[in-house]
Amino acid sequence: MYLIRRIWNVKPGATKQAAMIIDKIGKAYQDAGQRSETRVYWSGYTVPGPANKVYMDWTQETIDSPYREGNVSAGTGDLGAQLRELTEDSYIEFYEMAPEDRG
Repeated sequence: MYLIRRIWNVKPGATKQAAMIIDKIGKAYQDAGQRSETRVYWSGYTVPGPANKVYMDWTQETIDSPYREGNVSAGTGDLGAQLRELTEDSYIEFYEMAPEDRG
């Protein structure tokens, strides 16, 4: 099992707006059957932590190419365009998780 986390460095003052768009993107991928439940979160306003960063994570059994044959589009083009206007940079992290059966 893998935990996948996407991180966006957003323009100052755009954190919550970007987070709402990112949440919609995550839901679109869920609805298309491409992701498990996503979580979107940030810090730097009312809680300590890095400012101007938004995170989305989800889990997957395998890491598959988004360009694989038969993959269904999540249809997030308009949301992606809106997000690019608010984003300075983004990257993705992959983590392998300990098995549930630790026997």
